[in-house]
Amino acid sequence: MRTLELLAPAKNLESGMAAIDHGADAVYIGAQHFGARAAAGNSVADIQQLCCYAHQFGAKVYVTVNTIIYDAELDATRHLLADLQQAGVDAILVQDMALLQLSTLHSPFSFHASTQTDNRTAAKVRWLRDLGFRRVVLARELSVSEISAIHEAVPDVELEVFVHGALCVSYSGLCYASQHCFQRSANRGECAQFCRMQFDLVDADGCVIEHQRHLLSLKDLCLIDHLEALADAGASSFKIEGRLKDIAYVKNVTAAYSERLNQIVRRHPDCYRRASLGRCTYTFEPNLAKTFNRGYTTYFADGRQPDIASFDTPKAMGEFVGTVKELRSNSFSVAGTARFANGDGLCFINADRQLVGFRVNRVEGNRLFPQRMPDGLHHGLRLYRNSDQALERLLAKPSAERKIQITMTLTATDDGFCLSTGNVAAKLPIAHQIATKPQHDNIVRQLTKLGTTPFSCEDVIMASDFNFFIPSSQLSELRRTLVEQLLQNSKERKCPDFQPSTNSVQSARSDLQSDRYEYKDLQSEKKTTPAYPQSHLYNIANHMAASFYGADEPTAYELHPTADAVLMQCRHCLRYALGYCVKHGGKRPTWREPLYLRLGDGRRFRLEFDCTNCQMNIYATTR
Repeated sequence: MRTLELLAPAKNLESGMAAIDHGADAVYIGAQHFGARAAAGNSVADIQQLCCYAHQFGAKVYVTVNTIIYDAELDATRHLLADLQQAGVDAILVQDMALLQLSTLHSPFSFHASTQTDNRTAAKVRWLRDLGFRRVVLARELSVSEISAIHEAVPDVELEVFVHGALCVSYSGLCYASQHCFQRSANRGECAQFCRMQFDLVDADGCVIEHQRHLLSLKDLCLIDHLEALADAGASSFKIEGRLKDIAYVKNVTAAYSERLNQIVRRHPDCYRRASLGRCTYTFEPNLAKTFNRGYTTYFADGRQPDIASFDTPKAMGEFVGTVKELRSNSFSVAGTARFANGDGLCFINADRQLVGFRVNRVEGNRLFPQRMPDGLHHGLRLYRNSDQALERLLAKPSAERKIQITMTLTATDDGFCLSTGNVAAKLPIAHQIATKPQHDNIVRQLTKLGTTPFSCEDVIMASDFNFFIPSSQLSELRRTLVEQLLQNSKERKCPDFQPSTNSVQSARSDLQSDRYEYKDLQSEKKTTPAYPQSHLYNIANHMAASFYGADEPTAYELHPTADAVLMQCRHCLRYALGYCVKHGGKRPTWREPLYLRLGDGRRFRLEFDCTNCQMNIYATTR
């Protein structure tokens, strides 16, 4: 029996609690500093409160401390780890290997290797396991079959995979474009979203192949129909992206994926179970089409696919709701089955391939009256809804309840009564009084008044000859005692502590000198096969991490930018996307390479097509 964990994002305490209420088995949240989303920081006090809430259901809280750390920040990081340990967090997501050494016996942790450590091979996962990591967050670009191969090679490591949300076009941890262009480091949680910008694609002769399009902007990931295949492949945690998303997004997406995981468990009760406790009921019907999305893609889950990018816009399109049927001066009708509400936000792509959005002021059946008739609207135009007022009103209120189903057993003892569920019991020392009239209904009524607790009683079991009178106040006290013990048990539910042993760290260091891990050093002109993980050495930002890797000093790009550095390593390939990949049956290109991406201000970025590894690399400068 394997556990399946749904891992949801938490922008803040409120969002984290909502994720638990809507079916998450775990949430990940950023602390005040050193998380890969600098704009989503939270106090340790809020994280502690979230832990208390989540642990009631056996759910877990993971904290992201997954930026690279500067020398001057090491002491603050050490204190943060100690505070998080006291707060009761279950694991820490890390990128910087200095944290392995900062974690002492006073703050032992279960560490998860963040996707920022570029985890795309079995060799890398094995290396991380040897360091003591119990879980590895895999690269988003992997296929189901590649995940399966990693699991087969390293079966004793938990594999966490992204299943929903925004996609980074570069392998995570290896993107320096934001730092290069805007001095905002993605590895420091300050990404300026270079990949969502408009570019010209030009060839070596300066001819424009594509004009002002969002050539690096990917659609959003949606693998809800691949969950069972991922579970069968060995994935144990299914991660929803979105620590900057609003609470409505968290509620809707978490509920949709939780229901799908429950279906898998019901089909395979001998193979899978959920990683936490509780049954959720909702006031709404989860619908992923109605939540923020740039259009959905399965990315590389089934291998390389066309149409994974959103070249026309990096903004949310939402759900398709129909086509324009008939226009008047101040309104138009829609052909389709969608129902609309006042205030809905609609959008379309105009003739210039630009996204145009507008608000519906009034609705009369399928006739819509915008606040202002948008330019470019015409018969047959496809319409999308990116703001659904009916759903948003539902999600603005309490929209889910999560309860752990229990069965109570009430028995008479020599000195009173015992109320139990599972291996938890509460005792009431009181003299027995034979009842003069039936007590069953009153006993059940008093014991099942569980109110705002996380429990719901399905049944109260008593012997057929149980015929005792117990005052209602005493029954209530018995119930409260049992609930307190159940809650105390939930507070003590924690992951096993993690402390990297000297031997495991030393072994991993020795692997750096071996040739077991083969990565191409794209930052160097030397076309050699360096010791692992050469590409990641450009993320060493402090002397403690430098010592770990055997480097003389920190080598982070943020500290030592190079003139012709590789800014991105992408599995997304423009040759393929535009139909010019001969290897995959496309047309032979008519342009002369190298190709360049050009921003509106004239800055250019050279493209390299590494067909051997089926990868596109983006360089900082031209040559």
